[in-house]
Amino acid sequence: MVVRSAGLLIYRRISKDMEVLLVHPGGPFWARKDEAAWSIPKGLIEPGEDELAAAIRETAEELGVVVDGRFTLLGEYRQPGGKIVVAWSIEWPPRSSQVKSFPEVDRAGWFSLADAAIKLLKGQRPILAGLLKHLE
Repeated sequence: MVVRSAGLLIYRRISKDMEVLLVHPGGPFWARKDEAAWSIPKGLIEPGEDELAAAIRETAEELGVVVDGRFTLLGEYRQPGGKIVVAWSIEWPPRSSQVKSFPEVDRAGWFSLADAAIKLLKGQRPILAGLLKHLE
């Protein structure tokens, strides 16, 4: 049985640039890791749970903020270990020019797409391309 997770790639536009919100996993294994250690907010899909509902629930659990708005399915991404991550994008804050802070997981931060490509776990890097394709 393939393990499935769902998550959100939250993005914002700053002038002509775009940033994405990534989270850093807690615990001693990840404490000193930075590059290729960050992730989109995500987690396991419960049996019978709607995948988007799981992504919203997991994001709320990790960030302490309920994210609502227009979600766009970016696709399914197989991780090196075999897990499938189903990802949606959402602009935050939705259609506003206001900046909103998120409580930290272990850490959370906004990154340019170039920096996010370095920070993200290898198996999640294609999600960035999915976002760019959606926004074209």
